[in-house]
Amino acid sequence: MLRRLLKILGIIVLVFVIALGVLYAIFNEPLPKGRSGPEADALAEKMLASLNHELYENTRFLEWSLRNGSHLYKWDRQLRKAEIQWDEYRVELDLINTGSSIGFRNGERLNANENEDVVAKAISMFNNDSFWLVAPYKVFDPGTQREAVPLEDGSDGLLVTYNSGGSTPGDSYLWVLQPSGFPKSFKMWVKIIPIGGVEATWDEWLVTESGAFLPKSHVMGPLEFSMGEVRGYNQ
Repeated sequence: MLRRLLKILGIIVLVFVIALGVLYAIFNEPLPKGRSGPEADALAEKMLASLNHELYENTRFLEWSLRNGSHLYKWDRQLRKAEIQWDEYRVELDLINTGSSIGFRNGERLNANENEDVVAKAISMFNNDSFWLVAPYKVFDPGTQREAVPLEDGSDGLLVTYNSGGSTPGDSYLWVLQPSGFPKSFKMWVKIIPIGGVEATWDEWLVTESGAFLPKSHVMGPLEFSMGEVRGYNQ
């Protein structure tokens, strides 16, 4: 009986591995190669201009949420601090000197060991979740490489690779743009997704109180996720 069960389990695992291999072969896209230099930088500048980049740069506070509202954020861009809440935790995150960040559980301040672990998780959450809010504005971040990539429709996409910074250096994103430079979507080559070229939309935008453009939601394959109650303001 046991041998028969192990045989069945082995067949199930084999079928699963074959299915994954087929899906990978069908949907995986290799990371494209493009043209770096002034042409790519000009394309990035065009995208930023279409988004009224200066209004974003002058926006002090950003608020949003992810995971059906279970990850809550308030980011003070001027002081480089953020308040993050999830489950029973709240972290006052110092984005310049992360070692001075303070974590709480159910309103009680954590001890040193717990604080270090919870702050590390908060940093990872902030890096990921803020990217889904402000990624278009990060195309000239330190450590980025930009390339203009020809697309099937004859236009150029903007490939941005983050060689340093964040939680997953080396990730690449290919922006698909409207003729005006306004972002429509990006394709991803990232460590946490084994298939390259997965696409996510950037086509539902909100004009915030400060005038900055920020996304309200994204669609990635069968998944749609909201950015919650997005706000950008100065007071």
